[in-house]
This record gives sequence, structure tokens and C-alpha cells, in this order.
Amino acid sequence: MSSGVFAEDAGPGTTQIIASYRVYFAGFHFGDVRLTMALKGSEYLMSGEGRFSVLGGLIYDWRGTTTSSGRIVKSGAKPSTYMLSYSGGNKRGDVRISFGGGAVTQVSISPKGHPNPRDIPVIKAQLKGVLDPMTGAFLRARPDLPNADLRVCNETIPVFDGALRFDLTLTPKQRTRVQNETPNGYSGFAAVCRVKFVPISGYRPDDSAVRYMSHTDEIEVWLVPVPATVFYLPYRISVPTGFGSGLAELTSFQVDKGPADGEALTRP
Repeated sequence: MSSGVFAEDAGPGTTQIIASYRVYFAGFHFGDVRLTMALKGSEYLMSGEGRFSVLGGLIYDWRGTTTSSGRIVKSGAKPSTYMLSYSGGNKRGDVRISFGGGAVTQVSISPKGHPNPRDIPVIKAQLKGVLDPMTGAFLRARPDLPNADLRVCNETIPVFDGALRFDLTLTPKQRTRVQNETPNGYSGFAAVCRVKFVPISGYRPDDSAVRYMSHTDEIEVWLVPVPATVFYLPYRISVPTGFGSGLAELTSFQVDKGPADGEALTRP
């Protein structure tokens, strides 16, 4: 789904947030991600588009689009649908997840892989109250915590990506000021959170990548308040790997508010 859909849907009471991220790996520019979020009343609709390449795609080229929709209630986000489509090299695939009653109701993955008997199975009870990866990463509604209050880091985010069930446990680290001189860049305070990756199921116990991610203490996310809304967005996400550090950083954002029409998820 392209961001144009959001522009067409924008109307009375709709707030639209557009954020651009630059992605680095081992210090090199690796790709770019554009996130568009439309909010009306308690409903949200997000779309993301990204491309990652090495040497202009001569060595590596990966493209993906993802969407997520749902509602925001007092207890947090309640997703209804999630979709990821990707292509890279000679591989293409799709992941679709449906939610209902606060739990995952259907999962569709194409192409279908062969189950590994060594995988820790995902059981039904572990799919209650979970978020899709996009909602888990980008949707933080905290109206009671403005100005990068460090308490925004006191959270455990349960995530299911269609195969892997895991938690992201955030804890406060420090509050820092960032200064971005680029047009539409963010300048102000950021809440720096430590992030602990906790695998639950859907993986092999001897998976080296999962083991590495679950043992490192170097994952961080910097959360910043989005002006005129009750939301926080990641300003910076840093993730170490066995091959080098990955970093995504917010380069620009804009907030477009439509005419008021009922209760919206914005600040007056």
C-alpha cells in the first residue's frame, strides 16, 4: 500500500504523520525507510516502504512494503491486520496476520516453509495480547508522558511476526537532547531506552542469531514525542549483530492535521 492511500483518506479529524529513516550497517548507508501513519479517533493505519542495497543494488538489493491497522484503546494498541511483502534477489514473499478478540486469528506465509522439528512451537496462549512488528516498533501512544519522560521506557512489548514470538523489554537509560539541522528534522529531548530481546517460541534453541540477540545488552531505542500528538516515535534504533552494528535514524518528519471531527489522537 502506498502512502498515496493515506493522502486520499485524509479528511476531517484525521492526523497524518510521515517519517523518514536512514539505515546504516557497519557505518555505511544501507537503505531508507518511509513511514506513514494515519490516525482518526481511535483507529490507526500505518504503511512503510523500504529499500536496502549494497553498491546500488549490484551486490544486494532488497525492497519491502508493510502495512498495519487497528485501534488504540486505554490498554494500548489493538492491531487488526498486518501485511509484509518483500523481494530480494530471486526471492519474494508475503506475510499476513489477522487479529481478533485481542489475539492472532490467522497467519498466512508465502512461500510456505518446511517446519523444523527442532523449533520451539508457538502455542495458542502465546498469541493473546501480541502486536505485529510494525505496531510494536512504531506506535507508542503515551498522552500522560510528554517531553521525553523516561517512564516511556517502562514497557514490555509482546510481538509476533508470523513465525517468531518474542518480547522487547524496555528500561530507562538516560534522557538526552538531540539537534537535527535538516529541514523537518527533530530537535529536542529523547528518552533513551535499553532494549532486551527475549525469544519465546518459533525458533531453534541452537539458532546463533537468536542466541546473540538475546544475550546482548547493547540494543537501544531513542523515543521522541511527536509535536501536537500523544505519540512517540523512534528517533534512533541501534542493534548490534555478529557482523557489525545496525542503526536506523529519523531524518525528517511532518504532521498534518485535518479539520477537527470528534475526538482525535492529538494534543490541542
